[in-house]
Amino acid sequence: MELDHFPDSVKLSGHAVQSSVLEYYRADRAVDGIKHAPGPASFCTHTNSETNPWWRLDLLDNYYIRTVIITNRADCCPERLDGAEIRIGNSLENNGNNNPICAVIASIPIGASHSYSCPDMEGRYMNIVVPGNRYLTLCEVEVYRGFPEPFTEKATLPGVPVAQW
Repeated sequence: MELDHFPDSVKLSGHAVQSSVLEYYRADRAVDGIKHAPGPASFCTHTNSETNPWWRLDLLDNYYIRTVIITNRADCCPERLDGAEIRIGNSLENNGNNNPICAVIASIPIGASHSYSCPDMEGRYMNIVVPGNRYLTLCEVEVYRGFPEPFTEKATLPGVPVAQW
């Protein structure tokens, strides 16, 4: 599910980090463009089992976020994402895990991708945190920027005639 065909949605990139790394399942694997590959979580991230594991994408600038798409692993354990929080904001307090919540993941089936709408959310950091003592595994995370809603022809900017937009 790519949003590139929407003219007002632009896929963002940035620098990924996570709370810990199990073996060689680094944070940058969630933004490598590979959703699935042969083998157990071959191109996915994976933290150790820990309290409140998290993954963070630094977008390197402040953006309005329209949509976040998350792809779950295809080999096992889809329930590991159940209850995960998608957070967006500008704070690094508590590793960014105190930023406002865009959505809570109820469940994503094995190997599936799910889209979460984050209207009017703005920030530099996009976090995914799983409350409790758990693992966190992500196979792909896509973040798309948008514009604040509502952005219509009737909206005005102070001192700027509509014809100059």
